Amino acid sequence: MPKPADTSTKKLISLAPDNWVRWVTNIPNIQAGEILSGEFQWISRESDVLIRARSPELGEFLVLNELQLRYNHKMPRRVRAYTALAEEKYELPTYPVLINILPTGDVEIPTSFTSNIYGLRAIQDYRVINLWEVDVNIPFQQPLPSLLPFVPILQGGNNESIIREALQILRRDEDLNQLETVLAFFATFVLESAVVQEIMRWDMGVLRESPWYQEILREGEARGEARGEARGEARGEARGEIKGIIRSIEMSLEAKFGSQGLELMSRISPIKDLEQLQRILRTVLLANSVDEIQQIL
Repeated sequence: MPKPADTSTKKLISLAPDNWVRWVTNIPNIQAGEILSGEFQWISRESDVLIRARSPELGEFLVLNELQLRYNHKMPRRVRAYTALAEEKYELPTYPVLINILPTGDVEIPTSFTSNIYGLRAIQDYRVINLWEVDVNIPFQQPLPSLLPFVPILQGGNNESIIREALQILRRDEDLNQLETVLAFFATFVLESAVVQEIMRWDMGVLRESPWYQEILREGEARGEARGEARGEARGEARGEIKGIIRSIEMSLEAKFGSQGLELMSRISPIKDLEQLQRILRTVLLANSVDEIQQIL
């Protein structure tokens, strides 16, 4: 059974697949076909969507969509691998696209993977789309309903009236209204939770059901497990998990509250209790203000 993040990603793209593939490829006369399985026998994926597409000039090919909550330095190698696996499985050329949802500091995001071993080169280009650089008018004008839940984090989307407009469009369509929690989740990054609650008119606790909320919580755990496994020691694993959650707290504070939020890190970083750090991360994700977070420290 697909995991929530996978289901959400495929749902978003299936809302208007033709407009989606035209947007991610910049090919105006492309048409989307079947949404294929992106799962391969020896690699487990959650966030990639593979679409069979066609254009008069290029014929039939694949569009590989890789959505990431935040960019990870491993992505260039992964995109190379998934592109090759897709081409091998379906015997079609593949157009890979990496879509990053939230910014990760000042990290430079490459648009290709390259390696050179004794003169033997491997090169994989791919398109990068950073949602925070995408004009907020695009989902309304094209139209592109797949982007409506991300309106708050698009360029120019940190505006209450624009978020209300996106919400009304979602609520008018039976196929879109289930995406309201995704819109609400990202709205908390640019508006106070009290304002978001007033706009949505429901308990903000339902945000815990959002796959993106769950993914942020898993970020720290995943980093910790990876570091712990690399050390091969139980203590190293625990320390790695703590460091991973602290990093997730730091990125979430910066995304929601900027420099004012980052000032709290001097009090959070020394904490070594895993459960306490998990509570802090949950509070950060749903907090109205920095003051709310200070109250639990």
